[in-house]
Amino acid sequence: MALLKKVSVVCIGAGPAGLTAGYLLTRDCQGARVTVLEQDESYVGGISRTVLYKGFCFDIGGHRFFSKSMEIECLWDELLGEDFLLRPRKSRILYRGKLFDYPLRAFDALGKLGIAEALRCILSYLSACLRPTKKPMNFEEWVTRHFGRRLFEIFFKTYTEKVWGMKCTEISADWAAQRIKGLSLFKAIWHALRPQAMTMGERQGTIKTLVTQFRYPRRGPGMLWAAAADRIRQKGGEVLLGQRVVELKDCGPGMGWEVTSRDGEGQERKFQCDHVISSMPLRSLGLIVQPALPETILQCTNSLSYRDFLVVALIVRERHRFDDNWIYIHDPGVKVGRIQNFKSWSPDMVPDPALNCYGMEYFCFEGDGLWTATDAELVDLAARELIQLGLALPDEIVDGTVVRQPKAYPIYDEGYESRVNLIRKHLEAVHPSLHLVGRNGMHKYNNQDHAMMTAMLTVKNIMAEKQLFDVWQVNQDAEYQEGNFLHEKTGDLLQDKKVEERHVPEKVSSR
Repeated sequence: MALLKKVSVVCIGAGPAGLTAGYLLTRDCQGARVTVLEQDESYVGGISRTVLYKGFCFDIGGHRFFSKSMEIECLWDELLGEDFLLRPRKSRILYRGKLFDYPLRAFDALGKLGIAEALRCILSYLSACLRPTKKPMNFEEWVTRHFGRRLFEIFFKTYTEKVWGMKCTEISADWAAQRIKGLSLFKAIWHALRPQAMTMGERQGTIKTLVTQFRYPRRGPGMLWAAAADRIRQKGGEVLLGQRVVELKDCGPGMGWEVTSRDGEGQERKFQCDHVISSMPLRSLGLIVQPALPETILQCTNSLSYRDFLVVALIVRERHRFDDNWIYIHDPGVKVGRIQNFKSWSPDMVPDPALNCYGMEYFCFEGDGLWTATDAELVDLAARELIQLGLALPDEIVDGTVVRQPKAYPIYDEGYESRVNLIRKHLEAVHPSLHLVGRNGMHKYNNQDHAMMTAMLTVKNIMAEKQLFDVWQVNQDAEYQEGNFLHEKTGDLLQDKKVEERHVPEKVSSR
């Protein structure tokens, strides 16, 4: 499918969504004029970028490359090909000095807890089975129903509250249902007895939490997005770094947009285009659209909240203390929530085999004590906590650096869904050539492949000059072509009751 007329598009943000849209437009739309504007002065990839420090590569959070969509898998191959590695998945929970498999494996967990604690967990689980909560309303109730209260307290409570900065009783049960993927203690035992195969042909029915292998770019996910940016430039498009978009002016029906960006020195540039594809945070977008949004819509955008994130990359002498991709830290005595082992993602991430690089991940709010601490203070904190956890000795820590990631996770507080729907409906009605994509662009906690799919479907809509697909139905666990999509040929709305629409952490009101 190709456009009969030339089209010009500005993509805001060079993350997975923005670069996927830019690449597909330059690849499939002959004569299309495409410009991708990225605020970061050094890297493309957004939260999926790979940072380089003294030859060490590290990610802003781990990114496993596994998708139920073959279209996404094929696009990855098209962009990077042989630079993908097949890596074993290994994640564990550090609790009371012992490493427990995650996803939870019943025999491993109960065996390491000891006889007395294991009996408490089993009795707690049986009690939950005999007196189940009929309709779990929050994260704590959902996990307790499926694993028992004792296992919830040991393996779920502390880490979840570190990540989201709220109590488990304030997080929606839908979040657990999606992120833990329908597991229970019974299913964990069954999986241990009968492991699932994970070949490419068996992916469609696979529980993502149980995936045992994944693909990974040799030098991190940023390698993929740098390749995408290069392809866009090779095909005549632009990818401009250090450009913060400060105004989106709708020039009127059929007149397109004027997009204004500003670089680090305050110099402004203006771009004319027919369509804008935005992956910038929805709260920020609301402030720059002209004519100004109505006050009621601005109140909705201004009320959206985010959880921020920072990673302290510690370079350490290699002592092979753990070989996991990451470990979850459930110790309430430390602030770190998760520790990445970048050599386990790919040996090519670490330039010296005698060294390793650990990513100490801290979840915070922009402006709080963690966020505003100096880099030196954060490196010192991370080093002390790594030693406290028994994962390094003082003389093993060589160096460290800090990367902050604002607006890493959209927060789903009470009433967020109705506010986002109001924003969406207004923009679709008044500014139909402004397209929202990606995690922050849609205020949806999408994975990397879901963000890419929202961009793919948006490009198909632009190329067809009508809405073939409702991109808002791409969510965390839905099959991408299922449920409430518009049929590509007839335009009829297809209904599929299998799709669950809410799969993200939502703060719930007390009951």
